[in-house]
Amino acid sequence: MTQLDFSKSNHTIVMSDIHLADEEEPSPRHPLWKRFKMREHFIDDDFASFLVFIQKQADSLVELVLNGDIFDFDSVMTLPHKSDSEMNINWVERLRGLSAEESKSRFKFKVILDAHPIWIQAIRDFVLAGNRVVFVIGNHDLELHWPGVRQDLIQRLGLAPELHGRVRFCEWFYISNRDTLIEHGNQYDAYCLCSNPVHPLIKMGSQPQVRMPFGNLAGKLMTNGMGFINPHATESFIKSSVWEYVVFYFRYVIKTHPFLLWTWFWSALLTLVYSLIEGFLPAMKDPLTIDSRLQDIAERSNATIPMVLALKEVHVHPAIFNPIKILRELWLDRAILLGMIFFVSFQFFSLLNVFSRASSFWLVLPMIFLIPAFILYAKNVESEVEDTQRAAFKMAPLSAQIARVKRIVQGHTHHEEHRLNGGVEVLNTGTWSAAYHDVECTQPYGRKCFAWIRQVRKGERVANLYEWANGKAILVLPDGHQQSGLDFKIPGGPSSELADTPAEPAPADEVLLHSS
Repeated sequence: MTQLDFSKSNHTIVMSDIHLADEEEPSPRHPLWKRFKMREHFIDDDFASFLVFIQKQADSLVELVLNGDIFDFDSVMTLPHKSDSEMNINWVERLRGLSAEESKSRFKFKVILDAHPIWIQAIRDFVLAGNRVVFVIGNHDLELHWPGVRQDLIQRLGLAPELHGRVRFCEWFYISNRDTLIEHGNQYDAYCLCSNPVHPLIKMGSQPQVRMPFGNLAGKLMTNGMGFINPHATESFIKSSVWEYVVFYFRYVIKTHPFLLWTWFWSALLTLVYSLIEGFLPAMKDPLTIDSRLQDIAERSNATIPMVLALKEVHVHPAIFNPIKILRELWLDRAILLGMIFFVSFQFFSLLNVFSRASSFWLVLPMIFLIPAFILYAKNVESEVEDTQRAAFKMAPLSAQIARVKRIVQGHTHHEEHRLNGGVEVLNTGTWSAAYHDVECTQPYGRKCFAWIRQVRKGERVANLYEWANGKAILVLPDGHQQSGLDFKIPGGPSSELADTPAEPAPADEVLLHSS
């Protein structure tokens, strides 16, 4: 296998959050059920034309960094045929998808790759043209930690052995050209971080498996069974008021899935149980291989062992160690309180009936006093998902200092942005997933953005954020508007639109670019 020099690059393209998964077959009875997973919303053709476009514009070979959540193992619900598999599959897996044992991860990965041959061919052609690809692991493709899964991708690409070195996998970060730290960003999200990316495995019973964070388990065990909720758009499952949930239920759910509330309740309880079990299990470690493991991560990430150790410590505290926070995110706290109100009311009514026959009014009376307090509590409980995701931006200066870079590119939040924080340039490439505001999938959520980091003069690279739309790269301007159709040739020279000298840096923390 040819060893390539990954430490230098004139052109680095970064994109994230594609969320490739299996295909949902349309149902005549329930046409809106998981509509976002139907083939009509696959981005494969768009992605293939994008890579062709990039290669035409670049004046040298390109480094493509696929920055996490490229594959969505959690949403795969396809199961192997009993006659074709010796897997031990429990009832939860049959209802919500296979767990993260290596054999099951490989099966899910095969399902994903089988559904996306155009995407795979696009990557193959890109590598055969002399370019290289780096996969940074996110929270939804944590199962890329399995060596067998990585090898399955290499084999599916059909590359000659001497070309295998052009494809690289990194645990949670990658340093490009010694000037840019590229990380998915889930390490700053208390609900979705990999609590130990150096040692991501745990043992469930007798089987090793990848530890799943709470956010993944919620997506798998809950939203996989609630097909009107799009996991790629936060607002589809986090509403601003109870009234919005009521409207959503009566508009979409009641006719086709009237017992969705029951599905939510038992799925939420299951999520809580699995999160606590997996969250508190110790990581599997081999003391004899720790040094070589750290060295391997450092080499593939263009880092040093001290950088790996320091970046590992720059994360938020896992939410799983605060069960009250988990209960709130699952809405189980409100369900428990409501149950207690009914229980207290019934006990009060039963006590009165011991002494004399009481009317049903005395059953309702305690509720009249307690329900307003419950409503007040429920109105004041807000989801912290968005707050935890903002931590990635706040931690950028420290991470940049550790990695000795001036720029950080992230994903995870599905919000594209380009800002300065403490003199550090922070970009987020948003999402290419099938994210929509509406169940009908007619109102796209966000834009298909990518970061292009390119050399403008020797020893100096600049970064810009672009939207890929209608076969063109559209520069997203600092004021949030878009530049009209951009057909550019790059370097080039200063006359090239992409090679223009960037404006003077804005003061720290000033928004350079942000679109929601």
